Amino acid sequence: MKKKPSAGLFARLFARKADAQRPRGGALPARSVAYSTSPLLASKTPPWRSKFIVGLVAASFIVLLGRALYIQVLGNDFFQRQGEIRFARNLDLSASRGRILDRNGQILAVSVPSPSIWAIPKDLDADRNQRRQLARALGMTSAELDERLQRHPSFVWLRRQVDEQVGRDVAALGLKGVHQVREYKRKYPEGEAAAHVVGSTNADERGQEGVEFAHERALAGNDGKRRVIKDARGRVVEDIGESVQPVDGHDLRLTIDSKIQFFAYQRVRDAVNENRAASGSVVVLDAQSGGVLAMANYPSFVPEQRGGTVLSARRNLALVDTAEPGSTMKPFIAALALESGRFRPTEVLATPRQLFITGLPITDEHSLPMMTVEQIVQRSSNVGTAKMAMTMPAREIWDFYTRVGFGQKPPIDFPGRETGRLRGWQSWRPIDQATVGFGYGVSVSLMQLAQAYTVFARDGDMVPISLVLPEDGKPAAPPAAQQIVSAQTARAVRKMLAMVTQPGGTALKAQVPGYSVAGKTGTSRKWLKHEKRYASDRHRGWFVGLAPADKPRIVVAVMIDEPKAGKYFGGDVAAPVFSQVVQQTLRAMGVPPDLDVKSQIVAHDVPAVQESF
Repeated sequence: MKKKPSAGLFARLFARKADAQRPRGGALPARSVAYSTSPLLASKTPPWRSKFIVGLVAASFIVLLGRALYIQVLGNDFFQRQGEIRFARNLDLSASRGRILDRNGQILAVSVPSPSIWAIPKDLDADRNQRRQLARALGMTSAELDERLQRHPSFVWLRRQVDEQVGRDVAALGLKGVHQVREYKRKYPEGEAAAHVVGSTNADERGQEGVEFAHERALAGNDGKRRVIKDARGRVVEDIGESVQPVDGHDLRLTIDSKIQFFAYQRVRDAVNENRAASGSVVVLDAQSGGVLAMANYPSFVPEQRGGTVLSARRNLALVDTAEPGSTMKPFIAALALESGRFRPTEVLATPRQLFITGLPITDEHSLPMMTVEQIVQRSSNVGTAKMAMTMPAREIWDFYTRVGFGQKPPIDFPGRETGRLRGWQSWRPIDQATVGFGYGVSVSLMQLAQAYTVFARDGDMVPISLVLPEDGKPAAPPAAQQIVSAQTARAVRKMLAMVTQPGGTALKAQVPGYSVAGKTGTSRKWLKHEKRYASDRHRGWFVGLAPADKPRIVVAVMIDEPKAGKYFGGDVAAPVFSQVVQQTLRAMGVPPDLDVKSQIVAHDVPAVQESF
């Protein structure tokens, strides 16, 4: 049996063959290596190893396939949300806020496009000099700019709703990280004159006061939305979904006449300054329709300036402040006395200088021993008014006051309206019944007082007051009038009110050249709540009147609070404002004069009667 060659023999033969084939001085060529004869490759691989590798590869593919299935199908909503969070954005499409117009179509409030400047502080690339230029363009100091940028590293408003020139100046700097967006800014052409009527909005154009607040829903409209994809630089690359278009707000037309409003504001402003008073208010009503032609207060504010205004200057005093109206209430007691048949206009009453009721005195400043009902109103007698009031049941007086609107909010849609104070008649003592007749123990707003006087201007009936015209801008059909007193009683009281402005009355300064007027003065001491007493040196002066006296077209009410220049009677501080406002208002309305100016001149040496209060 032949022996098998040993492994050593094969190795030696392989080595000799390799030496013979190797070039002299060179290495064995790579292509001549027989890798297939490598003992390592010739060894058998265990079957489990190859199966394991194949299984591992298959498992990896299965995992990848499952992951793809989860991302694309099962978990698609989650990943789409994550993608949208990073790249999808909702762009608000702002609706244009509706305009506010006066009765003649003059603009009282309008929205205009305005750039707003914002920044991403962490992206801001600007040196110190560029930052100073940016601060200067925005109207702030470098320290203010730096403080804003440091406080909000991701996003900060630098200035909102700036002028177009400011926007151009900022854009010219070309600073990375500083951006602009176009918003709307509210403009108020009438400024301070109509501020308390129109009100104001905040930076987001949401009503905060006045008509802007009361009619927010109609004025604001509905914003639209646009869903987009943005790239890393914030650029819109694609619209996704359906866009919702904005719906602009509705225009609102008021009963206000901007010319009359401006006249009224000027006159009350001048009166407050001249008399060194705390404040003043004027209300002008259209006696035929009940529309508010003017509602002015001083101090006032600039609606476009949202900061730096004293809060009290933003209060619409004609609606939100109530006070005891003094002798302006006396015509209502006279009207009730006539309507009930207890008295006639020419009936004479004994009017001593002082009258005691349950031991408490009621005093007249300048009285006659005997006076008719007409003279009691003309000379503003407390004693005569108290005697008439005491002849009537308390409930009858309370019912009458309620029917003319006292103790109730004025029927207009406006924020902050006050009801005033009219206590239930059951709680009245005899002295209360007497004093409510001449304006103490009851408080009203100037608007309530003006509305109540329409009873005398309209021959005894009263229509609700209004501030907003219908959408077509035409005057609304006159609402159903409520008859308060007879036409005969209203005319009789109107005659008494006309006597107040003539010699022997308390309001000669209320006369208007060319026009007959009628009205009533009022002077009241202010109640000191904390001290529970009436102040001897703090007063309110009132005047409420009608013009022309025979066929009234307007009712004007004036109140001057705390005059400190020496005069405080309503006939001295409020009646002149009434005269000026009436003259300008009737001319603006085209009402022809009803008096001969020459025959109307009153001698300056005839003093007015001093009012009792």
